Amino acid sequence: MIRDPVPATVLFVFNFADSIFDFRGNLIETCVDRGYRVVVLAPDISGNVLVRLQALGIIVRDLPMQRTGLNPWRDARTFFAIRAMVRQTRADVVLLYTIKPIIWGSIASWTAGVRRILPVVTGLGYAFTGGQGRRRKLAGTVAAWLYRLALPCASTILFLNPDDRELFWRRGLLSGKARTVVLNGEGIDLAEFAVRFLPQRVSFLMIARLLGDKGIREFGAAARILKARHPDTPIRLVGYLDQSPDSITQAELDEIIASGVEFIGRLDDVRPAIAESSVYVLPSYREGTPRSTLEAMAMGRAVVTTDAPGCRETVVEGVNGYLVPPRDAVALAAAMEKFILDPGLAARMGAESRRIAEEKYDVNLVNAEIMRHAGL
Repeated sequence: MIRDPVPATVLFVFNFADSIFDFRGNLIETCVDRGYRVVVLAPDISGNVLVRLQALGIIVRDLPMQRTGLNPWRDARTFFAIRAMVRQTRADVVLLYTIKPIIWGSIASWTAGVRRILPVVTGLGYAFTGGQGRRRKLAGTVAAWLYRLALPCASTILFLNPDDRELFWRRGLLSGKARTVVLNGEGIDLAEFAVRFLPQRVSFLMIARLLGDKGIREFGAAARILKARHPDTPIRLVGYLDQSPDSITQAELDEIIASGVEFIGRLDDVRPAIAESSVYVLPSYREGTPRSTLEAMAMGRAVVTTDAPGCRETVVEGVNGYLVPPRDAVALAAAMEKFILDPGLAARMGAESRRIAEEKYDVNLVNAEIMRHAGL
């Protein structure tokens, strides 16, 4: 009698439970559909996320991890928790997202005997995104040292844009033998984010955690400029104050609201907000590939974003939107005003955004590439 082979076990390690389905749900479901045994490890998995994972038959475990900070004792606890889970589940493939899971998960998986380890560098975050503060410099120095320690453990390192990979090479974070791949972001479900009719009046939307590096302050300053010239133009902001040291303050948020921006707060489903807008705005200083921009593109929205790593890949200048210099509120306002002065521009560029999303960012194409590199 020939027994059926035991299915491979795929372990996902995340730093934030609420983003699991928004960013990687399709990939997880694809692994389940193909018969793989799937394990998800993340801090504080609860509520609807836990219910949905368990409904798929996924093994779910809590990961003791502090998302921010440099506490060596807490990080050691994270390392040992990941290694214990790798051994307990006998993981064949480990996929790691964001800096702490990448660092501690890569080392833990290697020491536990796993050889298919795939860190996904979704962005560089607080430690690498500009800034000259003492705290940020220290975080960058420590992060660089830890990346040099961890990344040789990986079988393939996945990046979301070529600039991040180039920076890792330039700073010596990758060894000469490192196998690297640049993905077209993490993809977008084109059926879930279907094209929606544009509103009759030109309006603007930004969706982001309220971090300085996301360009929140520049967005607020640009909104003040536009509201002075076009007071009836709707400008909306979706997001929330974050525990990151880069978060803006409540007082700064109040100033942005006072300038005429409609603050919607945090949304579980951003599609209605995108549908009510005609132009998506993201003045970020650096991204992996911003999912919010891909969502807006898939729904047929023009984009104004920065000529910065991760952001510039989403826009063909003058075709589906405009690129502006980072940290330049005046240039941002000028690019946004073009849509007010030419009301037909949003529809023309929005159609191009959808075309680019279909050709480049289809989640099925991206996930097929990830699984190929994972040997699944």
